[in-house]
Amino acid sequence: MAKTKPGKKDVDSYTIKGTNKVVRQIDFRAHAGLIYVDVSVAGDCVLMRPSDSDKPPYVARVEKIEADHRNNVKVRVRWYYRPEESIGGRRQFHGAKELFLSDHFDVQSAHTIEGKCIVHTFKNYTKLENVGTEDYFCRFEYKAATGSFTPDRVAVYCKCEMPYNPDDLMVQCEGCKDWFHPNCMGMTIEEAKKLDQFLCSDCSSDDDAKRSLNSFPVSPASEAKVRDDLLFDAVKFKYSKNE
Repeated sequence: MAKTKPGKKDVDSYTIKGTNKVVRQIDFRAHAGLIYVDVSVAGDCVLMRPSDSDKPPYVARVEKIEADHRNNVKVRVRWYYRPEESIGGRRQFHGAKELFLSDHFDVQSAHTIEGKCIVHTFKNYTKLENVGTEDYFCRFEYKAATGSFTPDRVAVYCKCEMPYNPDDLMVQCEGCKDWFHPNCMGMTIEEAKKLDQFLCSDCSSDDDAKRSLNSFPVSPASEAKVRDDLLFDAVKFKYSKNE
């Protein structure tokens, strides 16, 4: 007579080996009768050990945790892709800590989890006072098979018409309210940091395009200016996270 294999059981959490850090899955019970998952109770994001030790750890969101009768724990994950892992590759506007939430699901041993991390929304990431090694951000979902993104359109800025990279400093024109990279306007970053007001070449003559008023210092904490296409909370100057 054939023996019945013992079934698997759901586990609410898993403690990463060698640490006191606890990983939790998505709480589906909070959404009984609903057909969507509220990101406010989404599973934890984790760093997973790659097969190639020379590569950075993989990043994934834990969807489900299961244990078999021998207490071997498996995690069902949804992978985040780094820009260089996508079909289009890394582009100029991609931030150093940017990730894409893919439609690629997988089951892995929980022992491959190396640690926890935080994948912020793009808006929340730009508000961080300090960016730690565990901080990432995501503004796109990515279909691994086709290389397509959601959303497929984002606001662009500057003469180069590129989306905002939160690692780069940008300065806002007082006239048209658009944002510009200093090098696209013939300035160095050091020159841009000394500006109190800036008018792009379309809003002023060449003589007035750059000017520095020393009556009071420029600060990242200056009054916020919000755009209609709100990709971020705009401030007078945008500073690199690495400075």
